[in-house]
Amino acid sequence: MKHVYFIGIGGIGMSAIARYYHHAGYLVSGYDRTPSKLTAALESEGIAIHYEDRPDLIPASVTDTLVIYTPAIPASLQELQVAKERGYRLIKRSLALGEIAKGQETLAIAGTHGKTTTSTLLGHLLTDAKEGCNAFLGGISKNYHTNLLLSTNPVLVAEADEFDRSFLQLFPDITAITAIDADHLDIYNDLEHVQEAFRLFALQVKKALVLKNGVNLGIDDDQLPAKVYRYAYDQPCDFYAKDIEALPGGYFRFTFHTPGAPIENCQVGIPGWVNVENAIAAGAVAWLHGTSPAAIRQGLASYAGVERRFDVHLNTPTCAYVDDYAHHPKEIAAALSSIRNIFPGRKVTVVFQPHLFTRTRDFYVEFAEALSQAEEVILLPIYPAREEPLPGITSEIILNRIDGSKACLVPKEELLKHLEDRTIDILITFGAGDIDRLIRPITELLSQKTL
Repeated sequence: MKHVYFIGIGGIGMSAIARYYHHAGYLVSGYDRTPSKLTAALESEGIAIHYEDRPDLIPASVTDTLVIYTPAIPASLQELQVAKERGYRLIKRSLALGEIAKGQETLAIAGTHGKTTTSTLLGHLLTDAKEGCNAFLGGISKNYHTNLLLSTNPVLVAEADEFDRSFLQLFPDITAITAIDADHLDIYNDLEHVQEAFRLFALQVKKALVLKNGVNLGIDDDQLPAKVYRYAYDQPCDFYAKDIEALPGGYFRFTFHTPGAPIENCQVGIPGWVNVENAIAAGAVAWLHGTSPAAIRQGLASYAGVERRFDVHLNTPTCAYVDDYAHHPKEIAAALSSIRNIFPGRKVTVVFQPHLFTRTRDFYVEFAEALSQAEEVILLPIYPAREEPLPGITSEIILNRIDGSKACLVPKEELLKHLEDRTIDILITFGAGDIDRLIRPITELLSQKTL
């Protein structure tokens, strides 16, 4: 194999694998639908990318070219169809990651939410400890400004993605599962089938499985091949935070309880109680892997977070702006709870771009309930991603469930003008679509308004 060609190279998971093969010396190129910050970074690293459906740009040699694709692309894409017709070796992203993981000790973080922050923190703990790892992350680490960490140490840290049952290609040594909630119901249909997929994944874990308290796999612990541990924010169990002390700015100092000696005077380098919970999960996996307590304490403190995960872009006495990738009701509720903790008594305005017609259809009631925690809600039209519109499914079905005096629907192209005309105290933007392209102009606008 000489060439590795990616269909959908700009995705966060795909781009990490593209970087891995490029670093390993293969000729890497690919297609994506639209240019982005990620594709620009890949191009600057020497990877050729095009943005039109051009089968003629797939490397001509079938015998020495591997084609990797993401299930997020439409089946009608000509490049995908031609790759199948010509007989290229064609695999999904999840299988590529599974093949890379073979021969390495694999530490995986799974869960319907929380896995990106937790896996990135785990990768940082091992890297900061000077042990090193090969980490494939679901976001851009703010410590390293990349979604791929490389090392000669044969330890792999992976975000185990449940979308399209991708994580069933992994057979981890140690895993943490942060949550099992109904999501991706266009694939799973219902929560029972989501739980079934996580159960199958848990049966593939070899040594240790760390479950968040309350997570139910529908199977007894003694039926699993791995030793099972539990973790929580502050509920006594195998791994949890105790003696929690609130600090200014939404930070916390705590003692990290483990099955061995407690790790005292811990503090996470980013604010929010939910990140203490994520730190317990990442720290538990690191502890079970053998990372020293001192290195865990130091790594937690120096962790800078992930772009678009509770990402603070502006924080002045009169105005603050936070951006978050949250696109599930429980993620939104947790983020708003942290915002209340960091900025008590302040007026919170939310901008939310729903992601996918099917997710909006399945959770519009729960979205409205979560968003109602804010004083003001600005909804954008649904970001469709890979989906075609569904009759009757628009952002208005969420809007109609929120108190009309506090919510409105605004076209994306009119959002900046809408914000310019309003007094903003605390603003948080939510969504997994293209709302990220508004982060910089929103930050600039609010910065000017505070002058």
